[in-house]
Amino acid sequence: MRRPLVIGLILALAASAAWAQQIYRWVDDKGRVHVTDTPPPPSAKGVQKSAPPAASAAEAAVTPFPLAQAVKDFPVSLYTSPLCKDPCAQARDALNRRAVPFKEIQVWDEQTNEDLKKVSGSNEVPVLVVGRSVQKGYEQGAYDALLDSARYPRAGLLPPRAQKAPAPPEGFTPPQAEPVKPEPEEKASGPYAPGAPSQRSTKK
Repeated sequence: MRRPLVIGLILALAASAAWAQQIYRWVDDKGRVHVTDTPPPPSAKGVQKSAPPAASAAEAAVTPFPLAQAVKDFPVSLYTSPLCKDPCAQARDALNRRAVPFKEIQVWDEQTNEDLKKVSGSNEVPVLVVGRSVQKGYEQGAYDALLDSARYPRAGLLPPRAQKAPAPPEGFTPPQAEPVKPEPEEKASGPYAPGAPSQRSTKK
């Protein structure tokens, strides 16, 4: 039971090491341009080397087997809202740290609210769906438990993703805050209040 897991971790670490390699760009003696991940020969001209950004290299590289298998068996969806700030951002960051590919679904109108209710039974966000498991609200321990059970690689084994919040849907209009109305001033009452008729003494 442990052998496939060990092999998967080795493949993941090997992929991470490959992403960290230098990239060389050089020109041979016939004027042809080469881009390789191994040092060029001594006769190479115009040698340039650089380390590819983690995000772009991760997209270009072949997905490690453990991650590809988890995505196939337990696809991940994250329900958010254009009005949800900190909790949804924390949920998104938690998935990015573990390099989890996910589909983000914005809840913003009557139809998307109904879709969310069918999934979670409420219209609160964020909601994380891993395969058939549903987690309402953001809680780091619960997120890790779901992803661990689905055999997603732990944080640090793969370069993190940088998936950002999607743009607000077309037609979405943030609710406008109503202006605060000043409270009416309480007017003093009584014979000595400003504007009250003056009291005159009468003689009999």
